[in-house]
Order: sequence, then C-alpha cells, then structure tokens
Amino acid sequence: MDQADVLILGGGLVGSALAVALDAHGLTSIVVDIADPEVILAAGFDGRASAIASAPWRMLDAIGVIDRIRDRGCPIQGIRVSDGLEPGKLDFVPEAGEGALGHMFENRYLRGALHAAAHAAPHVDLRMKTRAVSVDRGPHGVVATLDSGAVVRASLLIAAEGRNSPTRDAAGLRVARWTYDHAAIVTSLHHEHSHENVAFEIFYPQGPFAILPLNDDAQGHRSAIVWSVRRNQADGMLKLSERGLLDEASKRMGGFLGELGPLGPRSSYPLGFHHAATITAERLALVGDAAHGIHPIAGQGVNVGFRDVATLVEVLVDGKRLGLDLGDAQLLARYERWRSLDTFMVAAATDGLTRLFGIPGRTANAVRRFGLSAVEKLPPLKQRFMAEARGESGDVPRLLQGLRV
Repeated sequence: MDQADVLILGGGLVGSALAVALDAHGLTSIVVDIADPEVILAAGFDGRASAIASAPWRMLDAIGVIDRIRDRGCPIQGIRVSDGLEPGKLDFVPEAGEGALGHMFENRYLRGALHAAAHAAPHVDLRMKTRAVSVDRGPHGVVATLDSGAVVRASLLIAAEGRNSPTRDAAGLRVARWTYDHAAIVTSLHHEHSHENVAFEIFYPQGPFAILPLNDDAQGHRSAIVWSVRRNQADGMLKLSERGLLDEASKRMGGFLGELGPLGPRSSYPLGFHHAATITAERLALVGDAAHGIHPIAGQGVNVGFRDVATLVEVLVDGKRLGLDLGDAQLLARYERWRSLDTFMVAAATDGLTRLFGIPGRTANAVRRFGLSAVEKLPPLKQRFMAEARGESGDVPRLLQGLRV
C-alpha cells in the first residue's frame, strides 16, 4: 500500500508493537525501518533482557503477541530492593490472585515475536532495509519519499526511531538531556541456587546492580545482570576474564545464589536521560525512546514506550470512530495531555533514585535504609509503588487493562 492511516518511522520494539496494536483495531500503517531483519533477529544481536510489567503484558496478550513467546517469559513473582548488602530491605510481592509483577524476556525473543506479528498483520505494510529520504507534514496529510523511490502518504507521522530520533529533531521539539557518569554492563550468568522468580535491585554508591530472573536452560539456573559502573571503568570490566568478572559479581551479590558461572556474552552501553518537552507537533507524535529515555534503575524503559502505544491507539481509535482526521490537532493534544504527567513522573522518579542511592557515606546509607524500612511497614505506600511498577497507576488505557478499545 502507498496510503495508510499512519506512517511509523522505526520498527523496533515500540514501533512494531504500535503497528500490531493498530492492526488489531482495523487501522492501517506503513512501517519504515533501515535495519536488516537477518541482523536484528540473529541470536547474538542483542544480549539484553527486558522486564515487561503486568499492564504492558496484558496489552501484548490482547493483540496476540504473547501467544508467540509465552513459554519464553520468566514470571517475576517478587522484587527485593536493598541498599548494598546491609540489613533493611523492601520486598514487593503480589497478593494472592494478582498474578506476576511482570515477565522477563530476552530481547531477541521479544523482537522476533513483534516482528513476526507485524509481518503477519494484514493492515501493516512493513518495509525493512528502507529509509525515508524526505518527509513533508502539511495541513492535508503526510507525504514521504523512500529511498526505494516509493512515495507514501498517511494522515499521521509517528516517530519511533529511538533516542536520537532525526524526525523529532527536524520538528524542532526541544529535549532536556544529560548523561550519567555511568555505563551499564549487561550480561547473563548461571548460578547454583534458584532465583525463585525474584528480581533483586541492590544499590551501591557506584551504581545499582540488578539481578533479573530468566528461565532455566540446559546448564541450570540463570539470571540477567544489569550492572552500573563508573563510565571510565566499563572498558576494563569488559576486558576482565570470565573468572574475574564472576568474582566481582559474587562480591556484589553476597553469595546468596551460590557458585556463579558460566557467563553469557557481555556488552556495555552509556547511561543517560532525555525527556522531550513536547511529544506532538503538526501531524506528528513521538513514542518510546524518541520521546523519553530513562535510567534502567527500575526496568521501566520499554514499559513506558508500551504505555505510549496503548494511549496513542486508544486516542486514534476513538478519533476514527468519531470520523476525525487522525492528524487532527485535538487528538494529538489528548495524547500529549494523557502521557505528559506519567512520563514526567517516571522520569523524575528514576533520576531521583539514581542520585539518592549514589550519595556515599554512612549518614546517607542510614537514611536510605530507614526509608526502605518505612515503606516496607506502610502497605498503602507500598501498593502505590507496586501499581507504578506494574504500569497500573493513573488513567490506564484499555489495552493496558487487557481490553480492546
């Protein structure tokens, strides 16, 4: 097709989820992405894993994606937060009948399922290894010329290109951004004792150390590790021998998972923060990392993007039913209002936690442990944090409730 309801630039996790969700409601999309599927779907392309919170899980289930990878997800039945290995902790455990707090997926499986779902969707025109060489947004619609020579048209342009979105920058949308003096070392490792489906977030002044449960494999129990280190230490950490890195990890973990190893492939990426002041312009909406990028401290990055998807789909489907142009300024203003507070609160909370737990010294340590213990003893406050972690706080779009719009 050369004409669709929306043109989506970027077919990553968020862009492809948006296309599949729109398809489930009868809306058409053209998805343009420069990536080669053979490269991005290869087993070794991305060693990271993502915690999919319970609300985005319900959305992915409602649009048929979870059926493709249900057995690949490891349920998260609890989250334990601690300040180093000191006494004092905060345990998040769902009530009976509430279901898991989320599911851990290796990104390669998640990406493969979303790509396959988009490829199979009748209302999605997926154009990989393709680039938009020019895009014109005007009063009457969006016209884009692709490097294939094709000219495509839509009512609305969606930027889902990631944190360095050229579409966002070309639209002149201002972004607040800063970098942390940290890099994330990402890997997976096997361990002697079961994680019992619990995720651990251990805070150190040098940065948080997250242990995220994965499904067992032929070699035994396994977890993903997201390890924040000083940026100038990252290269050295990557060059350590496997035994050396496992020894360093064991010190951070205090031995509660027993003997560690073998280690999976490791990678490193710099950590930063960015937040677009405005996520819409004329016939344009931003989703995912094009709109906001946060520290992985609470595992909310891709979940915030999926919340964008659920919100935008509801706004567009409602607009279509009312007979409105999908690029209508009123629809975009509704999306802007609905997402602005949530994304700002999540961004501010993750940035604040990063800075709070990075303060060294005994006094700061004592204050943090007191705070963790206080929240542990206040069920209403604890429930508020759990609702946020699940993606169930505020005005929740229907897709995040597991319902079609």
